[in-house]
Amino acid sequence: MNKRTFIKLCSAAMTSHVLQPIFALAAGDKLKNWAGNVEYGTEQVYSARSLEDVRTFVRKQNRLKVLGTRHCFNRIADSTDQFLSLKTMDKVVELDSKTRTVTVEAGMSYGQLCPYLDAKGWALHNLASLPHISIAGACSTATHGSGDKNGNLATAVSALEIVNAAGDVIKLSRQRDGDAFRGAVVGLGALGAVTKVTLDIQPTFMMRQYVYENLPLVALKDHFDEIESAAYSVSLFTDWQKERIKEVWLKSRVEPGQTFDAPLEFYGAKRATRNLHPIAELSAENCTEQMGMPGPWYERLPHFRMGFTPSAGKELQSEYFVPRKHAVEAILAVERLREQVGPHLLISEIRTIAADDLWMSPCYKRPSVTIHFTWKQDWPAVSKLMPVIERQLAPFHPRPHWGKLFTIPPAQLHSSYEKLLEFENLGRKYDPQGKFRNEFLNTHIFHAVS
Repeated sequence: MNKRTFIKLCSAAMTSHVLQPIFALAAGDKLKNWAGNVEYGTEQVYSARSLEDVRTFVRKQNRLKVLGTRHCFNRIADSTDQFLSLKTMDKVVELDSKTRTVTVEAGMSYGQLCPYLDAKGWALHNLASLPHISIAGACSTATHGSGDKNGNLATAVSALEIVNAAGDVIKLSRQRDGDAFRGAVVGLGALGAVTKVTLDIQPTFMMRQYVYENLPLVALKDHFDEIESAAYSVSLFTDWQKERIKEVWLKSRVEPGQTFDAPLEFYGAKRATRNLHPIAELSAENCTEQMGMPGPWYERLPHFRMGFTPSAGKELQSEYFVPRKHAVEAILAVERLREQVGPHLLISEIRTIAADDLWMSPCYKRPSVTIHFTWKQDWPAVSKLMPVIERQLAPFHPRPHWGKLFTIPPAQLHSSYEKLLEFENLGRKYDPQGKFRNEFLNTHIFHAVS
């Protein structure tokens, strides 16, 4: 450790609100995202401990962004001026069994909340593949799990507390605020700093999951609806080779008094005889339990276990939402690119998500299928492939995941979101001078409609 690094670490330890060196030094003295593909434009990070901390800090800044768990693969959360971290604001504020809601501070992750809820007899309706992500950040980018009848994670939000650009506290609820609420839930970090989130909950439940191998592509084509509705949550993993889906993950609720015996064969796929990782070459040690072993909802809905980080993050990700009615056509369109995609891909995942009414959600007013790509960390190759995939999906009007990589032009995004103009107006209401905007938001949202 050189002298400069040592001095910065010591300074960080003595200045509790300034987290900048501690965040940065683990990544080579630069602050980066989880995957390491984005080097942020500043290392200045202020750590807030309370709502008043947030309000005071926001008032003093000309430009800032809230820094979450850094799981976005693009620059949606980047800043060249100042970051605000809410990591230490990670408490449960209230669990209300009468309204079936839980209110948490914005720094809480799903990995923290889920065991707490389960111990109290409650559950969430859906979870993403990774439990390590922050609740506020995941909802703000419409991050999702899977399931024909399951909306994305943001659909569980019933109320929000936001500190706007003036430092004022704005409280919005589904019951009271209508359009403003529907516009703010998937807020993309453009409206202010989310400080509290209230989520709908339901009685806890048990789940089991089975994995099947080598589903013929022709079976997926002929029986897509039946396959996707075969369980509470279904994930299809493919490398687009050999005209087959490599793995089918079926996650089912365990209903009291109901017996279940998974068949040895599922539309031509064979039931796995051991736990599997979505990427065949990797160990399943970090994956949630399979083989039909019952377990709590929060230990089955994610693909990866709470106590493990599934990888070092050395990957790139992109994902596209297409209308459910075009699912098979869109999947086959991508499959035709198998020779181009194969050398650069780690794995793809196909999932379904229910429609919602959140303005900037990719599932706004349309049941959707997502086609997800986990790429090798080779940006020159991936940057050339994404436009090819996007052209192939263009007839189906794809919407990209807001936190992942894409090259769809702003004008095309604008045409895909009928509420984008209203969202811009909402952003200007809460943040007239663009304090919370950055290059990404100005390019893809605000500039796109100006």
